[in-house]
Amino acid sequence: MTDVIATICSPPMLRLELVNTGTELCLGDTINTNAAWIGQRMAALGIEVARQTIVPDGGAVREAIEEAAARADVVLVSGGLGPTNDDVTRESTAELLGLSMVQDATVTAHLEAYFTKRNKPVSAATLRQAMVPVGASVLENAFGTAPGLYFPAELGASRGWHSHIFLLPGPPREIKPMVENCVEPRIRALTPDGASRQVIYLKLTGIGESDIVEKAEKELQAVPGLELGYCIGKGDVDVRLAGQAGPVATGAQIVRDRLGEFILSEDRRVLEEVIIHTLTESGEWLATAESCTGGYLASRLTDVSGASKVFGHGFVTYANEAKEKHLGVPADLLQLHGAVSEPVARAMAEGCLQVSGANHALSITGIAGPTGGTEEKPAGTVFIGLASLGQETVVRRFFYPISRDRFKLLTSQAAMDMLRRRMKGLPI
Repeated sequence: MTDVIATICSPPMLRLELVNTGTELCLGDTINTNAAWIGQRMAALGIEVARQTIVPDGGAVREAIEEAAARADVVLVSGGLGPTNDDVTRESTAELLGLSMVQDATVTAHLEAYFTKRNKPVSAATLRQAMVPVGASVLENAFGTAPGLYFPAELGASRGWHSHIFLLPGPPREIKPMVENCVEPRIRALTPDGASRQVIYLKLTGIGESDIVEKAEKELQAVPGLELGYCIGKGDVDVRLAGQAGPVATGAQIVRDRLGEFILSEDRRVLEEVIIHTLTESGEWLATAESCTGGYLASRLTDVSGASKVFGHGFVTYANEAKEKHLGVPADLLQLHGAVSEPVARAMAEGCLQVSGANHALSITGIAGPTGGTEEKPAGTVFIGLASLGQETVVRRFFYPISRDRFKLLTSQAAMDMLRRRMKGLPI
């Protein structure tokens, strides 16, 4: 989801490496979202991932673990704990550390209960997952069958290693709670200030990272003990502040003072979540009228649970005839100014407001490109309108000469930010 674009922080307290196993990751059939998520979680602890390694299923994981454990203080291995023949992460780690394996009664009971609930027998292949290397600790998997395993550093002392090794399942719904509940507490215990460490993510929108740097970075860098980082998201930028409570609070206040109007959340909520939450609190309704984005704005809004309480109408009026029929846009207005114009965006928003009976209506009309542009209105041009009951309709022109998918993302983000600003009483 995010790309780290800048990091200003002290050297990591621990060297941590990720080993990801899965042929589907190597082939590109599956995107490795686990690595991005773990990187963010570790950054919150003040630890930068020093290296990521991806290997296919099977024996390649043994060499990858061996190399990582010889370098790192902590190794997190994901995948290869299942019941199939190419799931060999558990066995490979045991062999590297010279550990025998025994069947764990607690894991066996978990597997039996798991499959009994589903009216299935526990197969011999499934019971492989109950084999635990002697000296390793079992990490409970509340959302799957394969438990995680923790190997404390002393188990590798005979090889000259000082690495704490964690074996984790691959599915995101299984690995995430295990990292939060089992891995992070152990890592905090390994770091001098891990228990008292804090991290705040201030999510900003409507402003680029370079402007953030210009407006606030020097002052933030001057705060002793404050670690600062930036991450680009989906049309927004996270400002990450980490360290002890005092420096983090000071840094957060600097961002609020310098960039407050651009802050959309301090709890990592994205813009559509903030919009739905704000509308719910105020008891207001929103409607949308989209042309070039083809329903993308409505899709983002309805991705949020509870959207049905505040979002009742989403029009996709791609053709001029649809704008006339469903939104009441006058034909002569379309002919005189063209569909991509300030007057048409205004008429779309006001027509949408009237037809839907909502409190607010957003309209979008533009040229997604790469074809269809003119010298006056090049591809990437878009007009966004916002009409609200009892308030003046506002139309803004934007220019996003980029790929169609990115165009839709940034356009929908700009539209929602216009509404966010109106609801917060900020200039649009």
